[in-house]
Amino acid sequence: MLKDLFSKKKKYASVPSEQARQDVPEGIMTKCPNCKKILVTKELNKNLKVCVNCDYHLQMNAKERIKSLFDEHSFKEYDKEMISENPLNFPDYEEKLEKDRKKTSQNEAVVTGEGTIDGIRTVIAVMDASFRMGSMGSVVGEKITRAVEQAKKERLPFIIFTASGGARMQEGVLSLMQMAKTSSALKLFSNEGGLTISVMTHPTTGGVSASFASLGDYNLAEPGALIGFAGRRIIEQTIREELPEDFQTAEFLLKHGQLDSVVSRLELRETLSRILDLHQGGRQ
Repeated sequence: MLKDLFSKKKKYASVPSEQARQDVPEGIMTKCPNCKKILVTKELNKNLKVCVNCDYHLQMNAKERIKSLFDEHSFKEYDKEMISENPLNFPDYEEKLEKDRKKTSQNEAVVTGEGTIDGIRTVIAVMDASFRMGSMGSVVGEKITRAVEQAKKERLPFIIFTASGGARMQEGVLSLMQMAKTSSALKLFSNEGGLTISVMTHPTTGGVSASFASLGDYNLAEPGALIGFAGRRIIEQTIREELPEDFQTAEFLLKHGQLDSVVSRLELRETLSRILDLHQGGRQ
């Protein structure tokens, strides 16, 4: 029996009980998609969803973006109740839209409105990739166009944050025509001396990148943002060449003259304020 007395006991990993699992609040920790570091969600949000370990910019939704930029209680939303219909009777389209409305607590993939940044009035449109991947349908195009027209009427600067997978396939040509409509609105706005600042975030692709996203007087982007029209694989197959590793990133576009600057989210409000102040955009 001495053998039993001195034998090593096997160690087993303790498994938390179901009650213990429920005691840990959901969403308390967030894993950085880039460096895989586990971050405290509350601290990550305080840092505007920029990883403190590797500086990776996690996606922000429209409401978070607006809160990070505008003076407190100054933002007034436009066209909040406008919603998409199903003009082509695309299967299950209404159900998918309703699901995204519940998930995001907003009616479409863009939020438009006006407010002040350091006391300077400006109109803004913020696309949200969490709603149908930020795809541009009839309502997205209409809301952006109305926001540009309001900026022209009030003689205010216009800022747009893009985040999109492109045109919304469920609305077919009605979606594609928004490229021309929004671009025309920005051209008319420019003809009247209006200031447009475009900020491209991850990802800005397809018809959005080929239209209003690239039409700013200032074209800015967040670090590491994917910006392009066609996908990398399609381009490589077409030209039969291997593309650079950083192809279609914000840094690549800056190096080749397609952007004016790549700006960290932590410095973005200050940068926008400085540009607006330089142009004296409708100070109250």
